[in-house]
Amino acid sequence: QVQLVESGGGLVQPGGSLRLSCAASGSIFSINTMGWYRQAPGKQRELVATITSGGSTNYADSVKGRFTISRDNAKNTVDLQMNSLKPEDTAVYYCNAALNARRWYPTENYWGQGTQVTVSS
Repeated sequence: QVQLVESGGGLVQPGGSLRLSCAASGSIFSINTMGWYRQAPGKQRELVATITSGGSTNYADSVKGRFTISRDNAKNTVDLQMNSLKPEDTAVYYCNAALNARRWYPTENYWGQGTQVTVSS
């Protein structure tokens, strides 16, 4: 079994910063892409940022220049540094990992339970 556990959400004022962390544990052979997604009330889940095992990153246009994704391959962790937060960043943020649980297993997507980020004065 694979678990993704997020931490770091909370309430922050506009213009503030938060750092989200996610740790993957359990039966893991290799992790390909890790990333963060978010879902605001009444909206579909959307990509925030992803990072490959080689360090290539991809960001949603709405967060470029404000958010930074990073990962530690040795620890199976991925972080999201969020700066200059706006009220429209308010959402539940989910960690995602595309990984192989065993050497010959297919790549599967795993999700964390989500952490609430609220940007409000």
